[in-house]
Amino acid sequence: MTTVAIVGASLAGAKAAEGLRDNGFTDRIVLIGEETERPYERPPLSKGYLLGTQPREKAYVHEAQWYPEHDVELLLGVRATNLDAGRHTLTLDGYEPLRYDRLLLATGSRVRRLDVPGTDLSGVRYLRTMQESDALLEHLRAATNVVIIGAGWIGLETAAAARTHGATVTVVEFDAAPLRTVLGDEVAGVFAALHRAQGVAFRFGATVREFRGLGGQLRSVVLNEGTELPADVAIIAVGIQPNTELAVASGLAVDNGIAVDAGLRTSDPDIYACGDVASVDHPMLGHRIRVEHWSNALNGGLLAGQALAGRPVTYDRVPYFFTDQYDLGMEYSGYAPPGGYDSVVWRGERESGEFIVFWVKDNRVLAGMNVNVWDVAEQIQALVRAGYAGTAVDPARLADPQVPLTDLVS
Repeated sequence: MTTVAIVGASLAGAKAAEGLRDNGFTDRIVLIGEETERPYERPPLSKGYLLGTQPREKAYVHEAQWYPEHDVELLLGVRATNLDAGRHTLTLDGYEPLRYDRLLLATGSRVRRLDVPGTDLSGVRYLRTMQESDALLEHLRAATNVVIIGAGWIGLETAAAARTHGATVTVVEFDAAPLRTVLGDEVAGVFAALHRAQGVAFRFGATVREFRGLGGQLRSVVLNEGTELPADVAIIAVGIQPNTELAVASGLAVDNGIAVDAGLRTSDPDIYACGDVASVDHPMLGHRIRVEHWSNALNGGLLAGQALAGRPVTYDRVPYFFTDQYDLGMEYSGYAPPGGYDSVVWRGERESGEFIVFWVKDNRVLAGMNVNVWDVAEQIQALVRAGYAGTAVDPARLADPQVPLTDLVS
């Protein structure tokens, strides 16, 4: 009997198990996760569930009975401590070593932590797991003053949740604008204005010196220049880093994540990787990319399952992510790194709250973001694919809402 082991009982890992079964694999699947929760999706943790608008159960990938019904051995609360690729063996904490024929590493990522005094105070929170979301939701329901460190996606989504729960919110960010490294100066202002309109205060160019408390409870956040912000809750949202320890220890190639080819195969032909931890040699982009978003875990997991089942695959999905903050819903498709584009084209009036913005280089669309404009993601992704293939568009027509997006792609 062939054994496929999946390390990481995450969205990516659960979807890989689903992909294996959907592609005719009938032998043994072992799905291993450090958390005690069965696999769940992370977006609700900072969106609907944290807002109190979605039930906790909505986050789970599958119903509990799905795993036994599909003969998937689900080992929860179990840590994989070592990988011997030569012997095809996983060492599991508290279990006998597991021998595999093929292995998927869907180990995901973990939060970056601040190394300043006071992070052990009650009220200083991180957000990555369902249990952390549970605890943060309870804190926000009773919070008066919330300080958020980091103006990335998680920072801004938790700021929106805190304001929705009625707290006063201050966001501390070292950079000059929220999301500037992702969206650039031109578009970052959209999110700064959105949050300011909801009463959020920003402290740009600032870092945290310490968290101060009384009786073990957070009372304030002290900034680098000495300003003391009152806080009964502080949320640290300064990014994540891939969990590559097993790969490094076993000698797999690592390059800002576990290096995989377009078929999600690592430097070992019997080991694959997907999700947050995978650095994919992306055929459309022509270079490696590691994507830390829901759609990558969802689609990458399903494709990894297909590959583990012995079918040829090519992972060339257009990078995609979304966010919901207050009354703004957004989808972003493509990849336009800082300095990688020469202009930004707006389609529609940004003041209306309904528009599309494109990042363009040499009149080729590299990325597009639709804000409160729906059912256009596929057309935007077609423009991105055409742009990366070398097709230029007329910027005037790109900016004109009267010209259908489908007319811009031959």
